[in-house]
Amino acid sequence: MVQRLVFAGLMILVGVGCQTTSQRSASSLPAPTFDAPPVTLRAAVPPPPPAAPTQAVSASGQANPSSGVPRGWAPPVKARPWRWIVIHHSATDHGGAKAFDKMHRDKGWDELGYHFVIGNGTDTPDGMVEVGSRWPKQKYGAHCKTPDNRYNEYGIGICLVGNFDNTRPTPAQMKALARLTAYLMQTYRIPASRVIGHGDAKPTDCPGHNMSVASVRRMAQAIVDSGAATDPALARGSAGSIGNASANQ
Repeated sequence: MVQRLVFAGLMILVGVGCQTTSQRSASSLPAPTFDAPPVTLRAAVPPPPPAAPTQAVSASGQANPSSGVPRGWAPPVKARPWRWIVIHHSATDHGGAKAFDKMHRDKGWDELGYHFVIGNGTDTPDGMVEVGSRWPKQKYGAHCKTPDNRYNEYGIGICLVGNFDNTRPTPAQMKALARLTAYLMQTYRIPASRVIGHGDAKPTDCPGHNMSVASVRRMAQAIVDSGAATDPALARGSAGSIGNASANQ
């Protein structure tokens, strides 16, 4: 009998001990908190497609003369996976890459926002293609800002000097634009359907009511189809890179 009472007493002590340990462990835990840092949602930028092939360049980093590519058109670094070609007008009567670079920097941008500028005979010869400083670095553009920024990330920005709400691009500008566009289409495997105006990507009048992007598509596609997209004649009237230029709109 005594043994049974002793055994029962031990069991009661064990039970009390477990309960006390449990209570102490729970009380020692920190209070729950729900004030974690807020999660900021960002617009998703589309993932890049497979990288386009790099261009033929010499040991000096310049375009291989045998390729028929104008100096400056073939970047000396790995190609960015370009998806679009976006055409703009400057909405000014005169200008060039140097002037637009200064204009963009004065607004607080990092450098010229376009990759190429085509002159109208004011600051530079009519139809001359200037290579902006972003292009040799294969740097994203700063010419067509949208919520997901796809046209800056993967769009080649080409600006023609002129206000095409009031005038038309010159024949020399259209010829140069078609040749440059054809070269870019063939080199980066961009279909004509992805040659667009600034206004096709966002609400804006750019590149002006008198610029026919459809005509540019037809002219560029005809050059590609003829096999002349890398003809040495492209080199005439094109300029090399300007200093350090570009932007953010």
